[in-house]
Amino acid sequence: MTIESVTEADSHYNNLEEMDVRQLLDNIHQEDQKVLPAVQKTIPQIEKLVTQTVERMTKGGRLFYVGAGTSGRLGILDASEIPPTYGVGYDLVIGMIAGGDQAIRKAVEAAEDNEELGWQELQNYKVTPLDTVIGIAASGRTPYVIGAVKQARKHGLLTGCVTNNPNSELAKQVDIPIEAIVGPEFVTGSTRMKSGTSQKLILNMITTTLMIKLGRVKGNKMVNMQLTNQKLIARGTRMIMDELGYDEAKARRLLLLHGSVNKALEASKEH
Repeated sequence: MTIESVTEADSHYNNLEEMDVRQLLDNIHQEDQKVLPAVQKTIPQIEKLVTQTVERMTKGGRLFYVGAGTSGRLGILDASEIPPTYGVGYDLVIGMIAGGDQAIRKAVEAAEDNEELGWQELQNYKVTPLDTVIGIAASGRTPYVIGAVKQARKHGLLTGCVTNNPNSELAKQVDIPIEAIVGPEFVTGSTRMKSGTSQKLILNMITTTLMIKLGRVKGNKMVNMQLTNQKLIARGTRMIMDELGYDEAKARRLLLLHGSVNKALEASKEH
């Protein structure tokens, strides 16, 4: 391999099959501790990307994650949790994975090697320059992801990436690269481990900050969450009790009447 790749570099540990369970767990944990300092170094880049994305989203823009394999699954996971948590539509943060929805559960052979496909699939969403595209690839050289961000940037969209190799082709093709260099994986090349953990943390940071800045949080509460189960109804009821001093029955009735904590609080102001 001519390109030096941290994510493909040999593990610092060898003869893993000879270790006992406790040694394996301790050593994996030892490696995991390198993730947080690597993510911390990327915060200035995350700040730039989030700040510019907020500006676009307040004018009607959307956020797209584009990835393959583990990276694609993490993007879809993050995107799919935003509507229930913050009460926004499923068309605000959208996760795309090489190979389509079937690739969420099973690897789709060679899907990530098609450089044209990512951009073709983005065009199905009628993307505009108000949209933001973030490519996610531990290696930083996945053709599906590179092709998508390259064309998106050419068409005036804001582009960013989350990768775990320095100076990658992906980073060169975006406006704001985020490079979390976590080092070689415990099992050589298994980027579902430290690389994936760093990506999950960064995506959480991006969308949580976006939603707060878009007004979907009050104080420290998810006041716009969807009431999809009894646990969330109970949580919403407690929020209203804390905020308005109502008893549980009245708070719950108000919550269910209006459908969200935020709407219930707004309605109470009007009376």
